[in-house]
Amino acid sequence: MSISIVQLGSPRARGEGLRIGTVRRPPRGVPKAQFAARDYYDVWLPLLSPSPELVAEALAAQADDDAKGWRRFERRFRAEMAQPDAARTLDLLAALSHSSDFAVGCYCKDEARCHRSVLRALLAGRGARLRG
Repeated sequence: MSISIVQLGSPRARGEGLRIGTVRRPPRGVPKAQFAARDYYDVWLPLLSPSPELVAEALAAQADDDAKGWRRFERRFRAEMAQPDAARTLDLLAALSHSSDFAVGCYCKDEARCHRSVLRALLAGRGARLRG
């Protein structure tokens, strides 16, 4: 049992299980009834996505290849994830990873410059079983 960290919209891996979208907005131009069928997500959990202000900050750091801006984003996103509701949700996912297979994802192509890299580290720090 484990958590896969995935790019939403990519083909599902064998045994991946339920796919959770940790994004601020649903995929554009895709009917809600097609989210799962098109490999986006089965359940939407925007609580684990960066705030709109941080999304803009992350996109700017990505576009400018700004390492300092990215580190600032990571620090601020970790602070958001330390808030009680987000922290309890991360604790829950870490605990569930010991008895269920599921995936957590975002649209970004490069995980290293995506909030899901921070989620991976936060989940690992909580003792989650992570795949790959």
